[in-house]
Amino acid sequence: MTESSTGLAGSSAIVHAVDERLPLPRLAVLGLQHVLVMYGGAVAVPLIVGRALGLTPGQVAILISADLFCCGIVTLIQSLGVTRFFGVRLPVMMGVMFAAVGPMVAVAQVQGGTDGARAIFGALIGAGILSMLLAPVMGRLLRFFPPVVTGTIIVMIGISLMRVGIGWAMGGPAGTAQRVDVPRLEALLASRPAGATTMPLTVPMVDNPAYAALDHLAVAAFVLVVILLITRYLRGFLANIAVLLGAVTGCGVAAAMGEMTFERVASAPWFALVYPFVFGPPTFNPVLIGTMTLVMIVVMIESTGMFLALSDITGKALSRTELTAGLRADGLGTLIGGLFNTFPYTSFSQNVGLVSVTGVRSRWVCVAGGVIMIGLGLLPKMAALVEAVPLFVLGGAGLVMFGMVVASGIRILSTVDFRGNRHNLYIVAIAVGCGMVPQEAPRWTQQMAHGLRPLLESGILLTSMAAVLLNLYFNGGRPQAPSEGARHLDAST
Repeated sequence: MTESSTGLAGSSAIVHAVDERLPLPRLAVLGLQHVLVMYGGAVAVPLIVGRALGLTPGQVAILISADLFCCGIVTLIQSLGVTRFFGVRLPVMMGVMFAAVGPMVAVAQVQGGTDGARAIFGALIGAGILSMLLAPVMGRLLRFFPPVVTGTIIVMIGISLMRVGIGWAMGGPAGTAQRVDVPRLEALLASRPAGATTMPLTVPMVDNPAYAALDHLAVAAFVLVVILLITRYLRGFLANIAVLLGAVTGCGVAAAMGEMTFERVASAPWFALVYPFVFGPPTFNPVLIGTMTLVMIVVMIESTGMFLALSDITGKALSRTELTAGLRADGLGTLIGGLFNTFPYTSFSQNVGLVSVTGVRSRWVCVAGGVIMIGLGLLPKMAALVEAVPLFVLGGAGLVMFGMVVASGIRILSTVDFRGNRHNLYIVAIAVGCGMVPQEAPRWTQQMAHGLRPLLESGILLTSMAAVLLNLYFNGGRPQAPSEGARHLDAST
């Protein structure tokens, strides 16, 4: 842990690296780097849910602007802190949670249009209030997260994110590698005997030429090489913004190849205000509120792992009070999302990797990123410019950032006593195996009750639950000895 000393009136005050205020130009550039990393994920949920609801392009644009605006507001609350009740005060960027997409799309399939949107927003308002009330209970979980549990969860976070980074480089998730060969399918259907209705049929597929295109992979590899060169040969501020410089260089190459266009930038307006209740007053359905609250509990457990990861990366111990304030901010962010026509919020794990890569631990960098996100929400033209960055440009950067999250988890596990306590090996092995189930078998819950799916489709949550329960089973929840490298304060402190 590094600290800086500042002389004030003849005395020196110790300022932790997390609280260090960097010069404004440096904050702006580092904050922009965080925004660039999270932007794609931030706008994905409004696009998915807006289209599922059948909203018009103009209404979807309202969702996106509100989402970016609220991303910034909630990031400020989480990183800057609002009183002692809200905000973990660590370098956290907040974005829309993907865990809630399934329930929201399910609502859209039953009730579309603005009525469905109002039902979703009402559920989020109710879930946000209940989540804030539940935060102190969830905060008591801190004592169940010794290094063997924390390190395992962080490793799983990194593994889960690697799939996202690889998808960026390939131009999309693995499911887009092939598409249905419509002409062959029509020919097969036409060749069936007359009156046949149960004839087995294998749907013919054809490779998607846009998936894993060699020129896209070359740009992703080029960005990776640029980041590595900057990290190896440059120092100071330029090394800290290696990801941003690599992405900018990659954008230049993509633009020269004709793969990056600016039509949306030209057509987007310069300024647009964000208003609450644009789609009308929200409607409150107790079942939907209960479903969203369950999703929020899942997310708060995942957030606990994220906060502990940042605690280790930044070297700042996390108390139960601070953890509770961070989880309460998740609930407040979800409430704000429901009020401003957008969705629930949580800490973005990809930005945790960026903190590891840059080595810049100041939470004021994320405060700057939050201000930029607010500006993007109010300036659609600037948001369109950031949106124009191709995903494959970020692919090379994703390998570095998300791999660093895995490395951080391994570093924590290196402090765990595996020789004297072989049970710790079982904890890590089985917990990681449980977390890999949704990764390798995404539809493994299709024979189970629908209500269980939010609990079972998150590899991070499965790893968290397995690691905590196995640690209780093998170690009885006993506190870690100092030699095992426990970095976090006990929940009772």
